[in-house]
Amino acid sequence: MLFVCGFCAVQAQKVFEVSSESYADVKVFVVSSESYADLLVYKESSESYAGDNNGRWYFESSESYAKKKIYFVSSESYADLKIFFVDSESYAGWKNESKKQLMY
Repeated sequence: MLFVCGFCAVQAQKVFEVSSESYADVKVFVVSSESYADLLVYKESSESYAGDNNGRWYFESSESYAKKKIYFVSSESYADLKIFFVDSESYAGWKNESKKQLMY
C-alpha cells in the first residue's frame, strides 16, 4: 500500500507598490468601470485573508514580503493589467483569464 502525504502552502497574493515603473513586475491601471477590467480586486485588511491569484490583494508595507511588485500607471495604454477595486471579496476575480499569468 502506498500512502502519499503532501502539504501545500497557499501563497497569498501579496503586492507592493513600487515608486518607479522600472522596478515593477506588473504595470497596473485602475479603470473607472468593472466592465473594462481584466481583474476585479478586493483589498484585504490582513495578509492571512489574501488570495492566491484570485483578486484578493494584501498591500505589503515591505517589498521583501511581497509576491509581486506593482506600479500604478497614469494611462491605460501603458498598463499590463487593468484592475477595478470592488467593495466585496465575493466580487473579486479574473475577467480576462489570458492575463492571469502576470500575477503568478
